[in-house]
Amino acid sequence: LSPGVCGCCGALRPRYKRLVDNIFPEDPEDGLVKTNMEKLTFYALSAPEKLDRIGAYLSERLIRDVSRHRYGYVCIAMEALDQLLMACHCQSINLFVESFLKMVAKLLESEKPNLQILGTNSFVKFANIEEDTPSYHRSYDFFVSRFSEMCHSSHDDMDIRTKIRMSGIKGLQGVVRKTVNDELQANIWEPQHMDKIVPSLLFNLQHVEEAESRSPSPLQATEKEKESPAELAERCLRELLGRAAYGNIKNAIKPVLIHLDNHSLWEPKIFATGCFRIIMYSIQPQHSHLVIQQLLGHLDANSKSAAAVRAGIVEVLSEAAVIAASGSVGPTVLEVFNTLLRQLRLSIDYALTGSYDCSAGVGTKIIKEHEERMFQEAVIKTIGSFSSTLPTYQQSEVMVFIMNKVPLPSSQHSLEPGRDGENRNRLTQIMLLKSLLQVSVGFQCTNMLTALPSAFLDRLLSSALMEDPEIRLFVLEILISFIDRHGNRQKFSPISTISDISVLKLKVEKCSRQDTVFMKKHGQQLYRHIYLICKEESNVQAHYEALYSLLMLISIELANEEVVVDLIRLVLAVQEVAQLNEDNLTSYNRCALFALGAAYLNLISQLITVPTFCQHIHEVIQTRQKEAAYLLPEDVFVEKPTLSKSLDHLGPEVFFWQSKISEVLGGSGYNLERLSTPYIPQLTDEDRLSKRKSIGETISLQVEMESRNSPEREQVLSEEITYETLKKAIVDSVAVEEQERERRRQVVEKFQKAPFEEIAAHCGARATLLQSKLNQIFEITIRPPPSPSGTITAAYGQSQNHSIPVYEMKFPDLCVY
Repeated sequence: LSPGVCGCCGALRPRYKRLVDNIFPEDPEDGLVKTNMEKLTFYALSAPEKLDRIGAYLSERLIRDVSRHRYGYVCIAMEALDQLLMACHCQSINLFVESFLKMVAKLLESEKPNLQILGTNSFVKFANIEEDTPSYHRSYDFFVSRFSEMCHSSHDDMDIRTKIRMSGIKGLQGVVRKTVNDELQANIWEPQHMDKIVPSLLFNLQHVEEAESRSPSPLQATEKEKESPAELAERCLRELLGRAAYGNIKNAIKPVLIHLDNHSLWEPKIFATGCFRIIMYSIQPQHSHLVIQQLLGHLDANSKSAAAVRAGIVEVLSEAAVIAASGSVGPTVLEVFNTLLRQLRLSIDYALTGSYDCSAGVGTKIIKEHEERMFQEAVIKTIGSFSSTLPTYQQSEVMVFIMNKVPLPSSQHSLEPGRDGENRNRLTQIMLLKSLLQVSVGFQCTNMLTALPSAFLDRLLSSALMEDPEIRLFVLEILISFIDRHGNRQKFSPISTISDISVLKLKVEKCSRQDTVFMKKHGQQLYRHIYLICKEESNVQAHYEALYSLLMLISIELANEEVVVDLIRLVLAVQEVAQLNEDNLTSYNRCALFALGAAYLNLISQLITVPTFCQHIHEVIQTRQKEAAYLLPEDVFVEKPTLSKSLDHLGPEVFFWQSKISEVLGGSGYNLERLSTPYIPQLTDEDRLSKRKSIGETISLQVEMESRNSPEREQVLSEEITYETLKKAIVDSVAVEEQERERRRQVVEKFQKAPFEEIAAHCGARATLLQSKLNQIFEITIRPPPSPSGTITAAYGQSQNHSIPVYEMKFPDLCVY
């Protein structure tokens, strides 16, 4: 018989076909014939070699039913396929799966939403089956494309649209589950797949429908009915990222960045931040730095994008970096800061030039300065938030790294010449110091030697000598952040001469050995810069408040007896600066320095608790309250300060005197000799580099030294020293000190205001005297010693001195090696 005749006769048909035909009822509404389905399943298990034929025949029937729109039989065929898949796990299932996937693809190609959903559900069941043997030739390209398309469904009916989108997400989830753990399967991590899967999930995360659940009551709805496409997409995305290995992270993250670019989702940054929060918490912690690297690269790639876009990327980077810090950030720490600082510098250039191309005259885009400023603030905030999560040693490295970027005179980042260069330098210095301040705020280190290495401290203090007041204030705030390890800074505001400091509740601990070593090494450097900052005419109230806080924090955190003595000497020297006014400071500056000294001495006197010292300070403050309130902080550091122009005619009773303080503290065991020595800072190259008037200061010092040794003052004192003489000297020491200061002021004033000819004549006389003395010294030292053998007569009849050559001299034995 021919095959065609056998096909028409039911009795002659193959058994597997008869078993398949029997599972279909006459009326499709009756559903699958269960008893016949059990027979078909038993047959498939008994004869697994027939499984592929069963699948092919079922596929043939399903395709025919689809084309004839007999959807009831289609559903029955898919149900039968599902049961066979669940029951059969033999080696020959691969060929059966090919038929199954062909049938699912046929359903997904249909325009009927119900068939698409039916095919997706069957595919998801198949995806959850763990096959015994892998498939070398199976392809899922069609399914990735089709499921991604379903995720973007735009069906008119909202309910149907939601169902199709959820089916698409479930289908993608099934593809991932089926392929991700099998190296022999199609590589789902390849860009052509990731570029479809990831944007489809993000699209559903992005579009959250308001009325997705239309159940009459949430209590009556099942979990699946309550789940929205956004929730399902998030779950699928988390699962996808959680399965990503080291080499697959890049392919998974790149589509996210592209999607955010294409849909302008960096601004506002809420969605972008949420996406990367999902990413950072889903991937394995050891892979976090790979995401950070890609964000950094994307920020660089968007260097010429709008400021709002760059700010959004920076905010996302901030969120991601904070999360990554708890895992493994590794070598990307400095790379993060390097990229951020580079973007900061570019933003400054954009704001100054008004163009994204600094070489071109006009940019293609209009740059708004306030937007660039917002971007700069976002960068600085990111630097601070990221650094706060780092361990101490990495924070130190970051601060040194940032400080080395600050352009300073005679440094590797030299200052740019010209007006534009000055503006760029100033903005760069301010932004970098602002970034450094953000890092230092979260920095906590008990050992100041490691917290402030010499190279870092030198560069930081060099910035303190710049003329720009904003830069000086940032430097002071940075130093305060480092030194304030117990949160005392806020307790010093506002500045006042409080009578009982116990109400401040200061946290004071004994100075550690490391802190003592730090002050021995860097103390004089700190004092010198505090002194020089005090002399700046452009200081405002904020500067004096910061100086006061810095002095007090050093006294509390880093002080032993020697440091306290030096700080008192420093403050007295600052008082002298205001008193003599050699720098021509304004009335406000002078009153502020007087008030600063009063506030500091009032507080330090109560900290060291020497009654006589406290009494002297209290007496001077009381005198000021009665006669010169404008010398106290309560009247100076207010919105409308009280000032006086008659500061040159103040009586001695309103000043703190070094002789008196030396007397009272020396009697309590403090170093009397050191207390009695006025503080004079050493001049260095920093003054020249900071454009300070160091030449005038040097002349003043030279004039003072010359005036002390001038012929007019050369007197031979041959008084007999008696008890009465010593007593008189001690009693009159205050008056003598005042006279000495007046004399120094007159000498300096003479050299500043006298005619040039008079100064030249005076200096010429001194130079002539000095030269004659030097000639005498040279004559004595150059003249050779007399010859031991006397004089000898030369061949020409001239007598000359003769000395024995060294090699002929006879030395004692002890001198010979």
